[in-house]
Amino acid sequence: MKIACIGDNTIDYYDETCQSYPGGNSVNVSVYLRRLGVSSSYTGAVGNDSYGRTLLYSLKARGVDVSRVRICPGNTAVCHVSVVNGERVFGDYDEGVLAGFCPDAGDMDFLASHDLVVTSLWGHSESVLPEMWSRGIPTAYDAADLSEPAVYYKALPYATVFFFSDDVSSADALKDKLREFKAHGPSVAVAMRGSSGSLAFDGVTFYEYGIVPCEVIDTIGAGDSYIAGFLKAWLEKQPIESCMEAGARNAAVTIGYSGAWS
Repeated sequence: MKIACIGDNTIDYYDETCQSYPGGNSVNVSVYLRRLGVSSSYTGAVGNDSYGRTLLYSLKARGVDVSRVRICPGNTAVCHVSVVNGERVFGDYDEGVLAGFCPDAGDMDFLASHDLVVTSLWGHSESVLPEMWSRGIPTAYDAADLSEPAVYYKALPYATVFFFSDDVSSADALKDKLREFKAHGPSVAVAMRGSSGSLAFDGVTFYEYGIVPCEVIDTIGAGDSYIAGFLKAWLEKQPIESCMEAGARNAAVTIGYSGAWS
């Protein structure tokens, strides 16, 4: 099993403690997959600054293939974070060199050598999904909090598994969203609901799973951990309920420590 992650990276800078941690959806998923024993790669762009060096060193140390990461003149993306009652609160975000990232033909060939390609709303990588679809490579897409419909609706028809986060809507409202998203093409759509667990729809059946009880230290990376656990089980052709449980168990590990990685 070999999974490619492409798109966003960042340094999460905690303002209260002045601590910094590598992060970003695509980066996090690649690391959490390695934690689960899955071969993974990350494709994207970092700056030629100390943060970029830190991010690459950290990925290599965890066994993630970074052979398609570009080092560009400029700054690596930085996101300011606060933690309030265990919940992450995002502040200012400087996208740095990632703003100009666009996958090239070499990236496409590299991605197509994997069993699954994963990207997300902030990764500037929606263009890889139609290409992978045409090559018969399954894909996963995380639309985050659904704040950019003009972006994620382009991805929907080509996403095999479609994730999003919504811990506010009622179960009935979420089911309506899942029906709508499923109608656009994915094999399965999954709503991540924070402390309320998750809800998934495959076009026929709704599946619900709760959480794995644990001490909450920092929720950053919880959704990305869920995605990694879900996708590993999904590639193993486990039932959807088992995929959801695998996602919840992986998320429970991550929220038990500070920062996205441990």
